[in-house]
Amino acid sequence: MFTKLKEYGFLFSELVKRDFKQKYKRTYLGMIWSVLSPLLSLLVMRLVFTHFFGSTIAHYTTYLFCGNIVFNFFSDATNGGMGALMNNAAIFSKINVPKYLFLFSRTITSLINFGLTFLVFLVFCLIDGIVFKVSMFSLIIPILCLIVFNIGMGLILSAMYMFFRDIQYLWSVFTQLLMYMSAIFYDTSGFGALEKVFYINPVFVYIKYFRIAVIDGVLPPLWHTLLCIGYALVFFTIGALIYKKKNHKFLYYV
Repeated sequence: MFTKLKEYGFLFSELVKRDFKQKYKRTYLGMIWSVLSPLLSLLVMRLVFTHFFGSTIAHYTTYLFCGNIVFNFFSDATNGGMGALMNNAAIFSKINVPKYLFLFSRTITSLINFGLTFLVFLVFCLIDGIVFKVSMFSLIIPILCLIVFNIGMGLILSAMYMFFRDIQYLWSVFTQLLMYMSAIFYDTSGFGALEKVFYINPVFVYIKYFRIAVIDGVLPPLWHTLLCIGYALVFFTIGALIYKKKNHKFLYYV
């Protein structure tokens, strides 16, 4: 895979540029929307949920932003990855190139958007009185895990979308449900023993890691780190196996 990426490096870089430009085509603000969109979402959540949860959660703005930035990265990468193969069928049906390049390029585009928002996130942390500690450097772990996890989910969704177009509508409903199950705007400690159920959700696990490292200012426990890595590797492996098994059939469904 890495050999192929190196061999098709120029094509891959051009795909990333194209995806990034295409996303903001015919918009006046262009890439500014990469930062403005999550900020507007954060503002809405801050206004709506502060009255209900803000008084009991320390650094509530940062708390919301942690959930918002992680979930948006996941949502953008998986929604874009789902259509990555179908949207580029005109290319790979005529030229023999690794089809996963289109999915990877879409994930990198989402990563760039995430990176821009992450810089703003750090500024908001300072404004919110967060003291930067060594634990902040550990955020590289959930970020890398998210990249691998998103690629895995993209491989699964893009393959399913080639055969079942309805998956785009089902995924839209599922991501909406997942957003409410990821504790973006509320605290799970009030659920008692049921709090463990939230760890079934990989997105919550990554959000929780961000909050522990940033707000609590400590390194998450080893089991939490292993859970992050485990979810990433499991879903990537499943996605790779599905892609390997089905990719020779894609041409028949475009």
